[in-house]
Amino acid sequence: MNNIIKKIVIAGGGTAGWMTAALLKKVLQQRVEIQLVESEEIGIIGVGEATIPPIQTFNSVLGLHEPEFLRETKATIKMAIRFDNWKQQGDSYYHTFGAPGTTIGFSAFQHYWLRAQKQGLNTSIWDYDLNYLCCEAGVFGKFDGKDPLYQVPYAYHFDSALYGRYLRKISEQAGVVRTEGKIREVRLNTDSGFVETLLMENGSEIQGDLFIDCSGMRGLLIQGALQTGYEDWSHWLPCNRALAVPSERFEKTLPYTRSIAHKAGWQWRIPLTHRNGNGLVYSSHHLSDDEATTILLSNLDSTALAEPKPIKFKTGRTLQQWNKNVIAVGLSSGFLEPLESTSIHLIQSAIVRLLKHFPNAGISQAQVNEYNRDSKHEYETVRDFIILHYHLNERADSEFWRYLRNMPIPERLAHKIALFQETGAVMNDPGDIFLDSSWLQVMMGQGIMPRDYHPTADIPGAEQLQSMLARIASTKRQPLTQLSSHDEFLHQYAGVTRAGINRG
Repeated sequence: MNNIIKKIVIAGGGTAGWMTAALLKKVLQQRVEIQLVESEEIGIIGVGEATIPPIQTFNSVLGLHEPEFLRETKATIKMAIRFDNWKQQGDSYYHTFGAPGTTIGFSAFQHYWLRAQKQGLNTSIWDYDLNYLCCEAGVFGKFDGKDPLYQVPYAYHFDSALYGRYLRKISEQAGVVRTEGKIREVRLNTDSGFVETLLMENGSEIQGDLFIDCSGMRGLLIQGALQTGYEDWSHWLPCNRALAVPSERFEKTLPYTRSIAHKAGWQWRIPLTHRNGNGLVYSSHHLSDDEATTILLSNLDSTALAEPKPIKFKTGRTLQQWNKNVIAVGLSSGFLEPLESTSIHLIQSAIVRLLKHFPNAGISQAQVNEYNRDSKHEYETVRDFIILHYHLNERADSEFWRYLRNMPIPERLAHKIALFQETGAVMNDPGDIFLDSSWLQVMMGQGIMPRDYHPTADIPGAEQLQSMLARIASTKRQPLTQLSSHDEFLHQYAGVTRAGINRG
């Protein structure tokens, strides 16, 4: 097809659909017409409530006012995820958005800390991480300076359904046309195989040049019409069910997500200003649905506000996330369990990738191939990071955890683990959304203590090294007394009251 893209049709709303509509319209403006088709009768999964820091860039490009965004989406600040029972029952560690210490000369901070440990230093690597210190103290604040020692990277917890509605309002104001209704049939061009028309249940027809499939796991266009195919990763990530349930909010709002491992999966706890989000991700091969329900409801920290909502999934990815003139965004592109809060980010990166490779004089197969290559690599690096948590476990209480510890893992991940174990170095892939500090924290949190460190860490004398580390630890703690509690920050900055109701 050698035609300029004049009209984009988005099939499906929810978070994926309205994030796509908002950003495409913001960037492409009047160059293209954008129509979004959704039905109020078709529910959304709507449990993706935790994010990672790049969401700030997305919101900024859209021109969202952060205090208003916090109020509209009932959002809270997220500085980390706390992992409980993942290495062994009773253990816990944090994966923060910050980084321990600071780079010193040629080497990353952990090499100096590792040398000091061999000399008898009795501190945790997290004692040098300001995000961790803020989480433990329950405080938060914004720093105007650019000193890396005082950076507190953060993301958000928010109600994804409210976020979708918020973006819908912005998108429609910008000129996106929303059409209510169900799609009955997807018609293809008999020569090219491209999607040409969506036939609606009311008999109307919607035509377009480029189609974005935001129809969720059913993949109405990418799988239903184009039969693209799916790569199954359940042999590495056997969880295939989830239960989600809201509960009453806490009196004190934690500035981090909790991930609590159970005998055949894990439980999330996400604090919002009007309620808590809770859920259990589990393997139906190791746990019955009734057992899962009992585990979830008996491990809530507050009263449930509804019955648990069941969700079935198969971990993996759509083989071609751009196929012909259809691009899969959101759950139609694949599913990776929300252990590291990547679902919304994968929506964001798919839209940014599309804009990067947006066709001008028609769809080019070279563009399609490059888009798919980047998408495949991104999904695989996220997959490997999630596998890392499961594989590096020392639990012996269930067949589930024994299988994950002993299973073969992707070669690239095995190399990354071995390199860190032997040298203390983190090998990061270009395009990996997780920084070195993320891999460092999870590998150490799951029990790896490197055997060696970089030789440049031997340059300072023993006393100089101890003094340097003590100074960094002290510097990291200095801001804590100046910061307000998380709830007080939300109240002062965004006008959110203690009950989670907007002021005024």
